[in-house]
Amino acid sequence: MAGSDTTAQAPTARSAPDTVKILIAGGFGVGKTTMVGSVSEIAPLRTEEPLTMAGLDIDDLEGIEEKRDTTVAMDFGRITVSDDLVLYLFGTPGQQRFWFMWNDLALGALGAVVLVDVRRPKSSFAAIDFFERRGIPFVVAVNGFHGEHPYPVEDIRESLTLPEGVPVLLCDARERESSRDVLIALLDRLIAEAA
Repeated sequence: MAGSDTTAQAPTARSAPDTVKILIAGGFGVGKTTMVGSVSEIAPLRTEEPLTMAGLDIDDLEGIEEKRDTTVAMDFGRITVSDDLVLYLFGTPGQQRFWFMWNDLALGALGAVVLVDVRRPKSSFAAIDFFERRGIPFVVAVNGFHGEHPYPVEDIRESLTLPEGVPVLLCDARERESSRDVLIALLDRLIAEAA
């Protein structure tokens, strides 16, 4: 037709969001599976199996005697932070005999959350060491079991011998908002280090 614009406007393609792989690590029974489950917008993939009699001499249940299951491979969840950013969360197994999987899980990870149980801080030393040695930025989240946070953050930092640049946060891994705030603190650290 004369005088009419016959060019059709193609719909604008929306670009896929950026994805970031984050590890949730720490010692046995510190709340990694709980954190992934509380913050994930999808039903989390869990690889939990019941603790067995065979593990009695291997697993240290001191302080977590009520624990009945353990992660044998990983946990997986996802959270959309914004229209253009999605976090893929990988919870590591906490038992020493499964640590060999950490190297594979860490491939492509941009950062990590190290969960700490103040009743058993030594259980998180291996995770802190793992990320420090590999140069993977991390934050430390002190999981307040039963809502308890008996020690100030600076005392926890000192007991874990963490440098000032490593954020230490108090959290409750059972609470979505608390777990989300920990992930946002990690993203803030990643952005600051990239600048």
